[in-house]
Amino acid sequence: MRDAGYGETRRVPAQMDVLAPDGSEIRLLANTRGGSSCHCTLPVKGTSFAGIHRTVEEIWYCLQGQGQIWRKKDEQEGEVALMPGVSVSIPQQTQFQFRNTGSEPLVVIITTMPPWPGAEEWVRVEDHWSVE
Repeated sequence: MRDAGYGETRRVPAQMDVLAPDGSEIRLLANTRGGSSCHCTLPVKGTSFAGIHRTVEEIWYCLQGQGQIWRKKDEQEGEVALMPGVSVSIPQQTQFQFRNTGSEPLVVIITTMPPWPGAEEWVRVEDHWSVE
């Protein structure tokens, strides 16, 4: 909901707004002209599809659960543990994939800059981990 000229206020919806192209559940949060934000959930034992963003960059902040994210840009790549309190960035044109390695949903707040333009932004690449 748009507040009378001073910003937007949103609660995390109970139901997902959209299933992301990578397979994660997206609940939309507040946005500005410079960026958008969402609440992302990956179910227990879930593994996303690997992909790359064409024009946006992201900052992730893990709220709940345990998992891993794989990122690759040019010749550099690595895996990082995701757990509450961990923040990671995904620069433009970086391949990435994430998975839930814990016993509860993996929940991440994602800020996208500029704002998310739509599903055509994400392009599938070869998976780092197999997706069942």
